Amino acid sequence: MKLMWSLLLLGLMLAGSFSVAQEEDGEEAEEPAEDAAVEDEEAAADNEEAAVEVEEPEGPGTEAGMTDNRQPCAMWMGGVPGTPGHSGHLGRDGRDGHDGPRGEKGDTGEPGKKGEPGEKGGNGAPGLRGFPGNPGLKGAQGESALLYHSSFSVGLTDPVPATNVPIRFNKFFHNEQHHYDDVSGKFHCLLPGVYFFTYHLTVYTKDARVSLFKNDKPVMFTYDQYHGGDVDQASGALIVRLQSGDEVRLQIYGDEDFGGVYADNTNDSTFSGFLLYPDMGELEERRRRSVGVSRH
Repeated sequence: MKLMWSLLLLGLMLAGSFSVAQEEDGEEAEEPAEDAAVEDEEAAADNEEAAVEVEEPEGPGTEAGMTDNRQPCAMWMGGVPGTPGHSGHLGRDGRDGHDGPRGEKGDTGEPGKKGEPGEKGGNGAPGLRGFPGNPGLKGAQGESALLYHSSFSVGLTDPVPATNVPIRFNKFFHNEQHHYDDVSGKFHCLLPGVYFFTYHLTVYTKDARVSLFKNDKPVMFTYDQYHGGDVDQASGALIVRLQSGDEVRLQIYGDEDFGGVYADNTNDSTFSGFLLYPDMGELEERRRRSVGVSRH
């Protein structure tokens, strides 16, 4: 290694002396100083390669510390140019550049295809309460509810012999509108509205079970157990809404053992009912229909 460095220094010294001599003689006065320096460096590099390529001979005289008898001039001579080296590895990616200037606004694109309908959303929250509206026009004068009447009060003159059929009350206290029919034993509703019904029955000789029917459905039941001796009383009352065409009746349910409803000239069994207030909406609609039919 020491030998290699010694040869390198010697080559540099000889190259410098040679360059000075050329400047004094004026042979290369037209060449720039920089070209001479470049050639010197290339010559030094070639000498370095030549020095590296020199291998020490094996055998005696090659140990460290022994001098080399070869001439220095032979070591200074430039070698054959080497082959080009391999391509180096790719360098690292450069840093991100600065944002470029904003481009001009492009042309308007064509409308896209119509998308699929979305799923139905849930109900929204209720909105705020609105302001009260203006009062409406005054309506036409309606009919008074006092113009509509429906009432009856009837009784029995004899005990009831049959069960599971309407009780036919044949004693009339009041039936001005004839809405109670003593033949069928039923009250027929001609005026829709809310009605009140009540019954007071004398019970004698046996138990009594009575039900009040609206159409074909029982809506109220009364039972009296007879204990013998004097007469008993069974009663009931009901408020119910009726439509036009509805029917109301009383009847004994069960077998003959529960047919204890009684009446004579000193003991009454009564059935009464009357209209509390009519359904004016239905009556008005009925009136309009009747007026329309009469006009046609």
